[in-house]
Formats: sequence, structure tokens, C-alpha cells
Amino acid sequence: MVQHLQVDPSASQVGLPTDAPGLPWRGVMRHVGFRRVWLGAMGSSIGTWMEGVGVQWLMAEQTASTLMLGALAVAQLGPMLVLGLPAGLLVDWVDRRKMLLVTQVAMMAIAALLAVAHAIGWATPPVLIGLGLVNGIAMAFNTPAWQTLSPRLVPREELPQAIALMGMQFNLARVAGPALAGVLMARWGATLLFTLNALSFVGVMWAVRSTAPAPPATTGAHAPWREVGEALRFVRDHVGARQVMLGLLLLSMLAAPLQRMLPLFVSEVYHAEEATYGVMLSAIGAGAVLGGLTLGRLPSWYPRHHIIPLALLMSGASMTLYCALTEPAWAAACLLVSGFFWIWAFSSLMTSVQLLTPDVMRGRVLALFNMAMFGAMPVGSVLSALLGDWLALQLGGGPGLAVQLGVGVFTLILLLAGAALLIWRTPEIDDLKPGDRGHTRRPGFWAGITAAGHRPA
Repeated sequence: MVQHLQVDPSASQVGLPTDAPGLPWRGVMRHVGFRRVWLGAMGSSIGTWMEGVGVQWLMAEQTASTLMLGALAVAQLGPMLVLGLPAGLLVDWVDRRKMLLVTQVAMMAIAALLAVAHAIGWATPPVLIGLGLVNGIAMAFNTPAWQTLSPRLVPREELPQAIALMGMQFNLARVAGPALAGVLMARWGATLLFTLNALSFVGVMWAVRSTAPAPPATTGAHAPWREVGEALRFVRDHVGARQVMLGLLLLSMLAAPLQRMLPLFVSEVYHAEEATYGVMLSAIGAGAVLGGLTLGRLPSWYPRHHIIPLALLMSGASMTLYCALTEPAWAAACLLVSGFFWIWAFSSLMTSVQLLTPDVMRGRVLALFNMAMFGAMPVGSVLSALLGDWLALQLGGGPGLAVQLGVGVFTLILLLAGAALLIWRTPEIDDLKPGDRGHTRRPGFWAGITAAGHRPA
């Protein structure tokens, strides 16, 4: 379940990071609706991470195949590529709270089916892929509903704090869920993980049910293709939005294979068990929590069109080093660093989308970005698996070498792409226009890191 609270574009028009330092996060919790949703989302996010650990470990254990893990990624995330735009249109036409409740009920039922399937011995690779596909369809409609409903929970001026807190709960769950899952699965099996995930939906459904209705944003009077075309033209013609789309595609396609193939790193490279897999996932989550805290401490003048490429570069560097290591302790340290900079990149990219997008087309534009993000993930996983298998075959290696090479090449490309984008920056990401202070096309690597042109006099 996607539990990220997004920012309303009218919350800030200065083009700088909205999660500025010194904001009183605890003040947002005084809003009953937000507090309930935050707590419900925390429980559900822990359940989601636990289920993810169980499903991916079962697939890796039963097949030891990078291609099968890639196929699972296609089933889980591919529906967003196909259904993303229809879902975005529907979100603008219906009560978003009701739509969110429907999708949550559907995902709870799928989680329960998964628990039953594993309990009776039917959790085979085809069943895991089939249930992953059905859940992916529900997720395609759940994601834009969550993104457009959530900003109604707090006043406009407090949205930056709310974003930070929602990101915090998701990444705290990323720490707790995998670590807990590794211990529980090693002792009692995956059925318990899937059952706990099904039960975790109760809290978030109760929280969403208690919020105010979210009436449709549009009557849908225009033809759907005209409304979709309007969103496509916005992304195509707005330099900043187009560059944010590129950054999101790079992050999704080139970084996603690492987490998807992580079970094979654990079993085939480190020759370890479920508990180590949980620790590795928790390291990514711990890094993301630290990154979220640190992102809010960056100077308010340091712009996102510097943060994003720097974060892409550092994510790629730490992930590439991870792929070269065979010692679990050092590898976990690299994952912690990668999680740190991954959250810098992802948070800055999604904040930029919200700040640049007009409210009248929010659902449709978010649908396009969701399609890019969730569609690129399985594509990257499959291509990485194919490349790794081919390289390992040429070198006479097994599954361990295949996953190291396939993922390593992709993360190296991410490193190089981040460096290029840091040298040739795009100030329009911060909605800066020619003539504005800080709008400069002068390339430079060190200038990209320091952002000296934006430093106050």
C-alpha cells in the first residue's frame, strides 16, 4: 500500500525544498484525522513490508532465478503501467475516500487469500505471480486515490510537516517490518506474515473511514482522451516537469532491481538465510529514515535541482559498491547509505511533481508519474535479470555472479546519469525562469554539489 502524503502545490511557490528545517512535526499530530491515518498507515506499512519479505523469499527459495523474480515484479507493478491513466481519471471523477476504501478492502482480501494459499501448500510461483497481478491491479487504483485524498487531512501551511511525518512512518515500517519478518518467518513460516498483513488493513480502513468525504474534482464532462492529452502536454512542455519525469524513470528503472534481487544476494552471494534478508531490508529502511531527517536539515536555499542529481549519483555509487561486495556486514553498510540518498531523491522528485502541477489536473499528472515509476520498476528488474544471466553465462558463473553483474551494471548507469545531471542542471525543476536569481545554465560538477549560485549573499 502506498502511504505517502503528497503536498498541495499551493502550499509553496518558492521552488525550494518544502521539508525545511525547524518545522514542529509534532504539531501536525494535533489533527485527529491525520493522527488516525498516520497510525493506521504505520501498522499497514509494517504488514506490507512483512508480506513483501515473505513473497520474495519464497520465490527466490523455490526458483533461485533472477528471471522469476523479475516476472514477479512485472505482475506486481505492471498493472500500474496499463491502468495508471484510467485510474487517474477515475480518481478525479469519484469520491476519493470511497474509492480508497474499496481498494483497501480488495487488497485485504488478496492478502488473506495469500495466507490461505500458503497454509495449504499452494503458494507456488504461478500462484504468487497470479495473486501479485491481482494485487497490482488494486494498487493501480489505490495509489492515486491515496495521493489525492491525503492533502485534505491538514491545513495547507502544515503540509510540509505532514509529508515528512508520512515519509517517516513508511521508512520506520521499512526498518521494523523486514527485521520482524525475518525472525517470524524463520521460526513460524510465511503464513503468519501473510495473516498479519491481512489484519493490518483494519486500522487504516478505520482511519480512512473516519475522514471527511472527498468529492470529485471534476464532473468528467470532457472526453477522457482530451483530459489525458492535457496532462501529457503539460509534462511534455514544462521543462521542469519533464526533467522530474526523467529523474523518476532513472531512479525507478536502475535502482529497483537491487531490492527485487536482494533475496538472491542473500542466498547465492552471502549463502545466508531469512534473518539476514530481513536485516538487509532494514538497513535500507534505516538509511531512508536518517535521510529523511537529514533532508529537513539542508539549508532552505539549497534547491531541488541540485539535490536530485546529487542523490541519484550517491545512490548509484553506494549500490554499485554493494554489488561488488561479498561480506554481509559491509554490504549492509552500503545499503544503509543507498537508502539515505534514495529517500533524498524520491522525496525531492515527488515534492517537485506536486509543486509544479496545477490542481485542476492533479489526478491525471500524478497518474502519468505513477505509470512511469511503477512501470519502470519491473522493466528494470527483467532487463537486469536478462543482462546478468547473459554475462554470467559468458563468464561461466552461477546465480550469484549473475545477480551481482546484472544489478551492478544498472546501478553504475545510475551513478553516471546522476553525475551528468549534476553537471548540466535544470533550474526549471524549482520553477525558476530565465532572469530569476539562480537560473543559470553554466555546467560544472563542483558548482552542482555546492549550489554556490543559490547561497544568500
